[in-house]
Amino acid sequence: MQSSGSNPQLDKNTLRRQLLTQRQSMPVEQWRLFSQTLCQQLLDSSLWGQAKTVLAYMTFRQEPDLSWLFLQGQDREWGLPRCVGQHLVWHRCNPLNSQMLQKGKYGIWEPYPDFPELSADEVDLILVPAVACDRNGYRLGYGGGYYDRLLASPSWADIPTVGIVFERDLLEQLPSESWDQPLKAICTEKGIVKLLPSKNPL
Repeated sequence: MQSSGSNPQLDKNTLRRQLLTQRQSMPVEQWRLFSQTLCQQLLDSSLWGQAKTVLAYMTFRQEPDLSWLFLQGQDREWGLPRCVGQHLVWHRCNPLNSQMLQKGKYGIWEPYPDFPELSADEVDLILVPAVACDRNGYRLGYGGGYYDRLLASPSWADIPTVGIVFERDLLEQLPSESWDQPLKAICTEKGIVKLLPSKNPL
C-alpha cells in the first residue's frame, strides 16, 4: 500500500500524536467498558479457542486493557515482551502476577530477564498493540519498529497476529512503508476483522 502523502514517516508522526491525544482523552469508564467488550470478542473467537500459548502486552497510554482476557484465560500459557536493544524477547509470564514484572526503559511493565524465554514454535497467537490499524492489516505503532522486525522474521511470519485497537482507531487506510508487516486480523470492541490467511481460521 502506498501512502497518500509525500512523506509517510511525517504523516505517521502527525497521525500518531493526534490519535494518542484522542485515545488518552477517553473517559475511564468508557475505556474499561470497551476494553472488556473487546476481550469478550477475542474470547468468543475460534482463534482464541485454538490457542494454548498467547503473546500479549501490558496496557500503556490507555491502550485496550487485556486484564479481562488474562482473568478468563488462566488456563492458557502467556508470554510478555521485553525490549532488548532493537528487538523483542518473549518470556513465559503470568500477567496477573505483578511480582513477575518490572518497568522497562519505556515505562511499560515487562517480565524480569531471568524468566523462561518463548520461541516462535511454542506460540499460537500474538496480540499486537497499536496506536491504530487499517482495513488492509497495517498498523501504526509507537515508532520503534519492534513488531515489524519480529514479524519480518521467517520463524514468526506464519503465527496468527491480531491487532488490538478500539473501533475509533480502526481506519480505512494508514500511511505505510516497505518494511511494515501486515497483521492477519484486527479486534475491536465491535468484533474481529479477518484480513489475511493464517494457519488457523477465525
